[in-house]
Amino acid sequence: MFIKRMKGNHIQLVRHATLIITLGNTKLLIDPMLSAKGAMDPVQNCGNDTRFPMVDLPFDEAALDKKLNEADAVFVTHLHRDHWDAAAQQRINKDKPVFCQPSDLPKIREQGFTNVTPVESTLQFKDIKINRTGGQHGTGEIGHKMGTVSGYVFSHKDTVIYVAGDTVWCEEVQAALHAYKPAVSVLNAGGARFLTGDPITMTPDDIIKVQEAFPATQLVAVHMDTVNHCFIKRTDLKAQLAMKSQSFQLMIPADGETLIIK
Repeated sequence: MFIKRMKGNHIQLVRHATLIITLGNTKLLIDPMLSAKGAMDPVQNCGNDTRFPMVDLPFDEAALDKKLNEADAVFVTHLHRDHWDAAAQQRINKDKPVFCQPSDLPKIREQGFTNVTPVESTLQFKDIKINRTGGQHGTGEIGHKMGTVSGYVFSHKDTVIYVAGDTVWCEEVQAALHAYKPAVSVLNAGGARFLTGDPITMTPDDIIKVQEAFPATQLVAVHMDTVNHCFIKRTDLKAQLAMKSQSFQLMIPADGETLIIK
């Protein structure tokens, strides 16, 4: 599915859940967290006080500005600060098209953005069809406290990319896989959690369930090694999946790495 160093549609992992997806001539910036290393207070109630981001962005200021200017639109899955931080709000042009879940529209407008569109269900942006999907940012009381989250499906000609957002394995994810049959599914891994309650993003077991539900999709695991409540590291994910007997179509990109979609 992925071949490096050739032209075509591609996905670049910037860091954590921040992606740049290029489909045709259109570049989409997903969930920008642009703060410098250690700029934000730690996530509370998770057993450590490590400030985040725990790693630097993979390119310098000039390269970052170039990427932000080249992005045709921004898609925000939800407003947690590891997906839409103050640095992103300051650096992204206020007239840049921003797409969000309906409940986040007022807040993003309050932050000064003038071209904000809620994705109710389906819409068209340039030559890309966008569908918003649901998810569960955890289970039980913790999941309720984490609030509403969304994912997006981007369809361009024969290419379908599913960005699941901050969710665990759930009926909404299963429904999206069956409805849209994505060639690529980007999953927020890391097994993020607090001292109480179950994980709020995907664990290795959740990723296995995604693969079992729709074996044809190429999985891309992100959302690791950057925020202090994400306890499953890239190395942990590789090790745990290596112990399973199944064969997984899983890519775990490094920060800054670009995956070319064949």
